[in-house]
Amino acid sequence: MRKIIFLAGGCFWGVEAYFQKLKGVTNTEVGYCNGNVAFPKYEDLKTGKATHAETVKIEYEDSVISLSGLLEHYLRFVDPYSVDRQGEDEGRQYRSGIYYNDVLDGVEAVSYLSSHLKPGWKIEVQMMRNFYPAEERHQHYLSKNPGGYCHVNLDLIKPSEKK
Repeated sequence: MRKIIFLAGGCFWGVEAYFQKLKGVTNTEVGYCNGNVAFPKYEDLKTGKATHAETVKIEYEDSVISLSGLLEHYLRFVDPYSVDRQGEDEGRQYRSGIYYNDVLDGVEAVSYLSSHLKPGWKIEVQMMRNFYPAEERHQHYLSKNPGGYCHVNLDLIKPSEKK
């Protein structure tokens, strides 16, 4: 069955590039979620006018990769104890989060994090309240700009896990 989860882990360029490479991930889209204004722009997040997280919408086939499998990958590159920062990116828009539409996905995410991390992790796990696709220039950014900055180590994906 095709499912959707939204993951925030710093700059969305690297997060999207990572998940695009995984078997079972059928589509990705970068955008802004769980913020205070409708239809924010990148500049609104940079200036603090908008409080959204830079997020990647991940569509996946759960018969190929489970939510737990996606979260295993997520924890390979995200610092779960950091607040509003991943890599060199700092600010509210770079917070880490798992956002869901299905309450059972939220329960599974909290259970997974609690069993795989020491107490004190700072990843938001919340119901998706709003998601606005980012501007076209941000979609598949690292595919379009291979030399672009990325805090996510794409080499953490094993060859057997790649499409």
